[in-house]
Amino acid sequence: MNAPAATEKRALRLAIVRQRYNPFGGAERFVERALRALAGSGLDVTLIARKWDGPAAAGFHLKKCRPFHFGRLSRDRRFAEAVQRLIRREGYDLVQSHERIPGCDIFRAGDGVHATWLEQRSRTLTRWQRFLQKRSHWHRYTLAAEDAMFRDARLRAVICNSHMVRDDVARRYPDITHKLHVIHNGVDLARFSPDLREQHRDAVRAQLGVDRRTPVVVYVGSGFARKGVPQLIDAFRSPALAQAELWIIGKDRDAKKMVARAGACGLSFRVRFLGPQKDVTPYLGAADAFALPTLYDPMPNAALEALACGLPVLTSHTSGAAELVRPAYGAVVDALDVDGISRELARLLARVADPAQRDLVCDAARHAVAGMGSDDMATRQLALYRLLLSEAAERGPL
Repeated sequence: MNAPAATEKRALRLAIVRQRYNPFGGAERFVERALRALAGSGLDVTLIARKWDGPAAAGFHLKKCRPFHFGRLSRDRRFAEAVQRLIRREGYDLVQSHERIPGCDIFRAGDGVHATWLEQRSRTLTRWQRFLQKRSHWHRYTLAAEDAMFRDARLRAVICNSHMVRDDVARRYPDITHKLHVIHNGVDLARFSPDLREQHRDAVRAQLGVDRRTPVVVYVGSGFARKGVPQLIDAFRSPALAQAELWIIGKDRDAKKMVARAGACGLSFRVRFLGPQKDVTPYLGAADAFALPTLYDPMPNAALEALACGLPVLTSHTSGAAELVRPAYGAVVDALDVDGISRELARLLARVADPAQRDLVCDAARHAVAGMGSDDMATRQLALYRLLLSEAAERGPL
């Protein structure tokens, strides 16, 4: 029997689940871009969140799930349970979760695989800290929720924002390989461009009292220990970087410890902690290279934005951005290889100091993300939604 005409014409309902909004977080910026891109797609989009303080975006509804909780474990467990009840009650056509919640149609693995993160984190821990990590109730809950989600029969697709994540999930869960789709993060190619150098280089350096010829490496990211700030500070002790400065942009609860570390290394005047910045474009325009030797990062938006600005990028093997980086305009090192970090940063800074090489580096870096604009990401997202919805015979196409 054919469905009634009214049902055929109704807008298809998509729910996006993200627990908490952090204005400086890469995942949240992805959600904002996705919402803006989907606003004119004909979908009826609902954002489900526990806390969301972001700017209002047209074309979507906001539903807050704020169950009572006490502690991190209770927070995550109760939020997941509230979301599961809500999606059962509302009957959305598709539910895309950015959290590890069994029962959703799509999981976007923007945070990668928790089990892999713990493996990489263990490399920096003492034996006692590794023992505590294994006994952590929150980590054990998160691992169990992740495993249950990947094994849930209702899971129809996993969006991986890098081939690194895709290969990792496929290795751990070979039965769902056919459900894995690589859709890179989108970057605003108009906002992040090589033009920022001419717009901001002199002004920002004058404000900070930095000579325009001084080599500058910029880091952008929250979570300093995870994303490589300790290794960067240690790398700047190398004579090869004695003339360079390091600008650290981001928020971290242990920022004072990193400031003290730089001071103990005699680097207080060459390592600048600039705090979180809602607009990082002036600093990207004023810098000569970008560094993010992260222990684990599925696909850091900051690295994509730096490439879009034409900056050479240093990152780690355990960063999804590594698949975009080539020696001509970047470097890939082990996250804990301090000597490798200093050596490669010196090489990149030498290249961009040469006027004959700088434009070549800039053009190559920009080209690496030329097909990863926000519109490209939205197009791939919508194509996946069409594919999934077409599998349901009772629902009409987008």
